[in-house]
Amino acid sequence: MSEARKIYLTKQDMERLQSLVDSSSGRDRHLADVLEEELGHAIVMPQKKIPPDVVTMNSRLVVEDENTGARREITLVYPNASNAEAGKVSVLAPVGSAVLGLKIGESIEWPLPGKRTTRLRIISVEYQPEASGDYHL
Repeated sequence: MSEARKIYLTKQDMERLQSLVDSSSGRDRHLADVLEEELGHAIVMPQKKIPPDVVTMNSRLVVEDENTGARREITLVYPNASNAEAGKVSVLAPVGSAVLGLKIGESIEWPLPGKRTTRLRIISVEYQPEASGDYHL
């Protein structure tokens, strides 16, 4: 996550996420700092112009562990809607902030326990609010 890269965000997501970062405290502060670093790499655009292959807030996507081939469907959500059992991953979770703004086919290096790493690749964006005209989410 520390490597400099460009991510794509809607103006609405950027405003909401910056507000989330600004209001974070306690144990969430470190996670918010990681998210804020990611926001610093953002190319911000209007909701109607965001490409449909980009992971935005409330997107449902499939990620693949490039080392094992294991795939998982997740939905990127705000912290109050997170639910690990339902695959709803908070944008403040390390994997949440890492996939935010990526496009289909892009990969990120992901740390594992024991100082190991793997690569996660975005396989598909099954649902993106903006591509579906759901601009209110």
